[in-house]
Amino acid sequence: MTKDNHRQQFPALANKAYFNYGGQGPLPEPALDAIYQGFKRVQLGGPFSAQVLAWVVQEAMLTRRAIASELTVPPETIALTEDVTVGCNIALWGIDWKAGDHLLISDCEHPGVVASVMELQRRFKIEVSICPLAATLNEGDPVAVIADNLRPNTRLLVISHILWNTGQVLPLTEIVKVCHQTKVKVLVDAAQSVGVLPLNLIESGVDFYAFTGHKWWCGPEGLGGLYVSAEALADLHPVFIGWRGIVTDANAKVLGWKSGSQRYEIATSAYPLYAGLRSAIALQHEWGTIEERYAEICRLSKYLWERLSELPDVECLRTSAPEAGLVSFRLMNKMPHQQLVALWEKQGIMVRTIPSLDCVRACVHYFTTEAEIDKLVGAIAIA
Repeated sequence: MTKDNHRQQFPALANKAYFNYGGQGPLPEPALDAIYQGFKRVQLGGPFSAQVLAWVVQEAMLTRRAIASELTVPPETIALTEDVTVGCNIALWGIDWKAGDHLLISDCEHPGVVASVMELQRRFKIEVSICPLAATLNEGDPVAVIADNLRPNTRLLVISHILWNTGQVLPLTEIVKVCHQTKVKVLVDAAQSVGVLPLNLIESGVDFYAFTGHKWWCGPEGLGGLYVSAEALADLHPVFIGWRGIVTDANAKVLGWKSGSQRYEIATSAYPLYAGLRSAIALQHEWGTIEERYAEICRLSKYLWERLSELPDVECLRTSAPEAGLVSFRLMNKMPHQQLVALWEKQGIMVRTIPSLDCVRACVHYFTTEAEIDKLVGAIAIA
């Protein structure tokens, strides 16, 4: 499938240059149609009927299988959630914390996760320290930095696979290996890595991997997931509890939890979104393999980075070509970034600011075009 034909299936890409995949990806027409057909089927079958219930179970199973295939894990290790933050909270709050336990979090995590960790600290009197990974963007070894910040009482490391603010790709397998040497579990915020990187979570050894379908997979908002490794499952207790995660007998007596990660699911969800996500994932495979898509993301992000580096008064945060689709930069001697972003949006150019770093972030996907990048660079040059 050509890139032009592929792009025509995304209504949001018409008449604009879109660079906000790290916030939310555009939904393709086949996914929109799959969602509509799902809602229609529920109504025609009767929203609360045996027929629809059987369909819901089947849809959930198919969706776990589709996600598991992308992450190279067994389907039973996947819990379906609403988004990344819910997945992170399941892992954070499911640990049996004791006063004095230590949690290590990087200095590049999303505020939603940081706030959850702060509440854990307040409620359970755990120790929390911040690992300085931002300084390793252009030099230094993030694995060594993490190893130096582990303590004898550390129970959990919280990091992102791709840092949401700078786009740095962390060496996950090596980090997990260092942590597991002292029995420290690893929770990964995978908001920016799922749908970008070729993944094999079994090989990585990671314990918890929280992700969403609405960013780089370009699926519907409101559907994500959490991977829990078989080894980590026994020690992670359900936090939110509902009928989808429990086993009952014929008299509705609760007998225990579901055997796999499904125990972390809760209750009624927007089930038609399941087909929408599967459709969005399938459409990406029509263009190319995950390896081919990732290579194209890297090629285009390098092109953007090179074009930006040529401009006076523009500072790219990275001093070398990006390893993924997030490109962060600062405009020196210009109007405030927020004003520029608002101005560009009126011109049909969609980027965002990262307030904590006082920079602009542009995201390129495999179906971004050089013409879109040139339009953004042109707008920056005359700002």
